Amino acid sequence: MRLRYLYFVLCCQVLCVSGDPDAGSRTWARFLKLPYPEDEAFLYDTFPDDFMWSVGTAAYQTEGAFQKDGKGLSIWDTFTSAGNRGTGEVASDSYHNVHRDIHLIQKLKVTHYRFSISWPRIFPNGTIGSYNEAGASYYINLIHRLKRIGVEPVVTLYHWDLPDTLQRLYGGWSNPILVDLFKEYAEFCFRTFGDNVKFWITIDNPFVVAWHGYGTGMVAPGIKGDPGLPFRAGHTLIKAHAAVWHLYDNKFRQKQCGKVSIALGSHWISPRKKSKENIKACQCSLDFVLGWFAKPLFIDGDYPACMKKNLSSNLPSFTEAEKREIRNTTDFFALSFGSVLSFQLINDSLKFGQTESLSLRMVLYWINAEYNSPKIFIVENGWFVNGNTKTEDAKNMYYMKRFIMETLKSIKYDNVSVIGYTAWSLVDGFEWYREYNIRRGLYYVDFLSPDLRREPKSSAFFYQKLIEKNGFPLLPENEPITGVFPCNFTWGTAANSIQVETIPSQFNDPNVYVWDKSGNKKPEKVEGVVVPLRKTHCGDYASIRYQVSRLHRMHITHFQFSLNWPSLVPTGNVSQVKTTLLLYYKCFVSELQRANVTPVVTLWHRTAQHSGLPAPLVKNKGWQNTDTVQAFVAYARLCFRELGDHVKYWITLNEPNIRDEQKTFLEGHNLLKAHALAWHVYDEEFRRAQKGQVSITLHADWVEPAYPFSRNDVEPANRVLEFRIGWFAEPIFGNGDYPQLMREWLQQRNNLDLYDYHLPHFTEEERKLVQGTYDFFALSHYTTSLVFEEVEEKTQYNTYLEVHFIPDTTWLKSPKRGAVVPWGLRKVLNWVKSRYGDVPIYIMSNGVDDDQTETDDKLRLYYMENYINEALKASVLDGVNLQGYFAYAFDDQSDPGFGLYGYIHDEFYIKLSLGHYRKIIDKNGFPSPTAPKQDCTLEPYSCPGCSLFFTKKSMITFLSFIGICFVITVGLVMYYSKKPGKRYPY
Repeated sequence: MRLRYLYFVLCCQVLCVSGDPDAGSRTWARFLKLPYPEDEAFLYDTFPDDFMWSVGTAAYQTEGAFQKDGKGLSIWDTFTSAGNRGTGEVASDSYHNVHRDIHLIQKLKVTHYRFSISWPRIFPNGTIGSYNEAGASYYINLIHRLKRIGVEPVVTLYHWDLPDTLQRLYGGWSNPILVDLFKEYAEFCFRTFGDNVKFWITIDNPFVVAWHGYGTGMVAPGIKGDPGLPFRAGHTLIKAHAAVWHLYDNKFRQKQCGKVSIALGSHWISPRKKSKENIKACQCSLDFVLGWFAKPLFIDGDYPACMKKNLSSNLPSFTEAEKREIRNTTDFFALSFGSVLSFQLINDSLKFGQTESLSLRMVLYWINAEYNSPKIFIVENGWFVNGNTKTEDAKNMYYMKRFIMETLKSIKYDNVSVIGYTAWSLVDGFEWYREYNIRRGLYYVDFLSPDLRREPKSSAFFYQKLIEKNGFPLLPENEPITGVFPCNFTWGTAANSIQVETIPSQFNDPNVYVWDKSGNKKPEKVEGVVVPLRKTHCGDYASIRYQVSRLHRMHITHFQFSLNWPSLVPTGNVSQVKTTLLLYYKCFVSELQRANVTPVVTLWHRTAQHSGLPAPLVKNKGWQNTDTVQAFVAYARLCFRELGDHVKYWITLNEPNIRDEQKTFLEGHNLLKAHALAWHVYDEEFRRAQKGQVSITLHADWVEPAYPFSRNDVEPANRVLEFRIGWFAEPIFGNGDYPQLMREWLQQRNNLDLYDYHLPHFTEEERKLVQGTYDFFALSHYTTSLVFEEVEEKTQYNTYLEVHFIPDTTWLKSPKRGAVVPWGLRKVLNWVKSRYGDVPIYIMSNGVDDDQTETDDKLRLYYMENYINEALKASVLDGVNLQGYFAYAFDDQSDPGFGLYGYIHDEFYIKLSLGHYRKIIDKNGFPSPTAPKQDCTLEPYSCPGCSLFFTKKSMITFLSFIGICFVITVGLVMYYSKKPGKRYPY
């Protein structure tokens, strides 16, 4: 599959020809054609051996020491001093902590470190005449320390901190005089530091400098009001960069052998609807942000056509001589992507009515197509966490993982030449217009401690391990295995309900008809003539025949469905049962048996729309009332009695452990008692005659600690599992009582007098009643989530468990059920085994929603293949006593979006996943092509001599025939030899 995918990707490559206008506009169409879900699945692979791993900082954000050792004021010093703002006067105080920061860099094992030189620290008033030797010495020392630990410096000349004198005297970047002043400053840096620097960035994110510094006023120098000023400033920035590039190329390159570029920031934008007009609008949005600077520098020395068309006189123009001077003045493409621009500093006007999204991979592909396949160095990337977050920065860590994964796919799948990646930033610092309200560092800085203490965050451990492995190498536990399940393994499908039509479609009309009596080619009723009806047979129900035939075509052995308690016993009183519906259910299970499909029947199934209870019981407080318990027991007894001859597997309650804000622990207590009582009814009254099994299905999605490098979140993950699964599992499968962790946690909450979480106590009698009321462990599993204790986003924070749920942003997503994480199934199966021993386990429901209008439900096919393979690992490698697997769901009519059969316009159709599931069933798993075929002739009956029958049936049949003939012949001879008759003399 991987080879087919790579072949497809290569065939889809866009040929980028120099001068091809708007070549990047093909990006959106190209990504729509990529194989799904393989293209979005996690890629286990590594980066090229010479890939550059970097981390970065900016001077004003981290250095502090704003007036130390002769440093002059920058525009940010002036900007932040006005009004009630945070400042970078101290920030992380990296100026006085070079040795500590060098140690942090060394621990990360990066190959490169990007930092910026503070222009006013070297030239306090911006000109060479104000040279400050102490400032230059600081950077010489920093560079030497980096070289000693084997880390290459990536030096930015200008990262937004213009000397304030230049802003006051000349109006900053809006004045062309800054071209020469910047060139003068750059020449000093090249001459002073260049022998030890191989990568130079002239200017960081000129879009932010021009648009928000001289347009919106959001960043220093905070000027707004003149619509043409941002573009005049941008014009100067472009010419300043080109002048510095030519300076290096002419005077320093030959000796120093370095490379020079400009760091360009970008967002990503997606069309609201797939139309040519919207694609053009997306292209225009990127041109206004990235193309504003990239097209002049990388292509032809001129602005994008979209800017010219929309801005007219506000956009300056380049002379032909300036165009020649500007174009091709970069040695690589330095890209900044992440939280500086994305969803932060992109005005709605620059989105052109389209939708902003966060795809680094598509940005990289667009750059590759638009600018003639340059070598791309990602010089700033990352996300952020709240300012009160300390070392557990899960959101930042998983966004970083996502961005790095997209970079890897860009290299491996899209043939984009990405040469390096820079995580931003090394330490927490001053975050520009957001001040200290967010944190972006890999290392936490305690701004309140005297020494500005640094501590590694989870993202630092992650990045360190990633660099150590050079990517995401495939681990043995992530590889699929070959093998088969036991011969008696149960293969099934599940449905929330079945289609019910209680009026038989055959033999229910007593009238007589004559065909074509009037020449109309139709049957016509003969008036006054009727015939007596025969008794209804189960085969008379067309809906049953059709459902059973569709199930039979799936090659499954079992079908799990739920009875409709409110419809079967509307009043809750079993003396008032709907006999027509009961007959229908009885016919359904008997017809399943005739088709060699074993029914698995669930008595109670709550949905999001319905409680699953008869209306009178709902009005009487539902499961909070013990009368509902007794009503359920009576209903269960009715079903056992009427259907039990055809049903050998019963589920009392389906997923009673799903707890919402309305469900109380008292309801859970009563649900447990209802299950236990029903189980005992079957055990005492029906088991001997019917020989069936009874259990309960528990919802068992897995929860993983968010931080793989720390044990801090093992406890909250265990807490969630105890409250989700252990709540019902421990009383039934364990010691007969609720988990001790639950009691202790709720007691602690109640002691604060802030909550009233009452967890009932079992009496000794109730404990004996509930404990051991199972014949197998049935679970439903769909997805996995990550959990940690920090409060990052209140919408994902569970207050009563005090945990924060977060997805891994590299996981495949489904529309409704969440992330596709196959290994979570294996983990939950092992959790059950570790807690409850060798209990037989049935995966009673496992599935994913997909676009129900598509016959090629590729996400479901991928899901099923990988989840079943993880189940096989649990069975074969881990020794889990796994007895069966049920794919959810049967069809889209009863379970929209989840079905293996689609349902559109009152018609069922077979989806791609159904055929794939059938193949897995037929092979009983994933047998190795070289392994001998599985022999299941012995296992079903444990009959050692039966193999002879199955392998020599023809010979045995012939010998049996001869034997029978011999016995008959001997019998006839004996009979006639003893029969009296006429005797003849001799």
